[in-house]
Amino acid sequence: MSHAPVRVHDTTRCLLGEGPLWHPERGQLLWCDILSRRILAREDGRLRDWSFDQFVSCMGWVDRSRVIVATQTDLTLLDLDSGATETLCPVESDNPETRSNDGRADPHGGFWLGTMALDKTPGAGALYRYHEGELTCLRPGLTIPNAICFSPDASCAYFADTPTGRVHRWALDDAGWPTGEPQPFADESASGHAPDGAVCDAAGRVWVANWGSARIAVYSSDGALERTVPMPAAQVTCPAFGGDDLSTLYCTSATIDLPETELTANAAHGLTFAVDGVGTGQGEHRVSLG
Repeated sequence: MSHAPVRVHDTTRCLLGEGPLWHPERGQLLWCDILSRRILAREDGRLRDWSFDQFVSCMGWVDRSRVIVATQTDLTLLDLDSGATETLCPVESDNPETRSNDGRADPHGGFWLGTMALDKTPGAGALYRYHEGELTCLRPGLTIPNAICFSPDASCAYFADTPTGRVHRWALDDAGWPTGEPQPFADESASGHAPDGAVCDAAGRVWVANWGSARIAVYSSDGALERTVPMPAAQVTCPAFGGDDLSTLYCTSATIDLPETELTANAAHGLTFAVDGVGTGQGEHRVSLG
């Protein structure tokens, strides 16, 4: 499939860009730089940011002005217009060694998020679902939960534990709760392509950012690798579809842990990218506050 070349959506060099979200009512891409504790967006041709006093990693939209934000210790409601914040519920707030990571709204108004240890201690993370005002742990004992996304027919969720190199599919019931055990979906453990953030398109394909591999891998709904989309930065972190017709693929990236020589040689590391015509996304689901 031919498509336009990858372009730079924003030139801000993120330490750890993550959590891109196309807000349908604002017609705007929002994303996080976890380590600089900011949410970022382009507005009126300029960069706008919202600063926090702790790490922020992912979001879901509630209405035109409000988004739910996963921080290091809680889920917070942010008013994008006024900047006001309100704590919704704690997330491992009694553990200073962990933070939130990847997350996405589900088709039933819930919000899934993962946590991980700041030092990446194996098994210190978990997968959660926030639904109707309550936070439920879905799966403990993970290391770096990632690739959270949902099939367009709402029949299943996807997630990965990045160090394993494997993406799993998890069947959902009619209320959006997982049933049974997660099943293998895509395995890149032998090839070394680490699964980071992911998004599911309108046709059911799963687009997975491969950390360290400068690419987004595209898997069919049965887990077969269909193709890859090369990206200009090595450490791509998470894709999202957006634009008026959801045909623009956005992707965040990171500079953390790259040597200075590499950062100097490639100015694209850490930027946020866009490419048109590679596929069509499904609209991001609205989070219900219950």
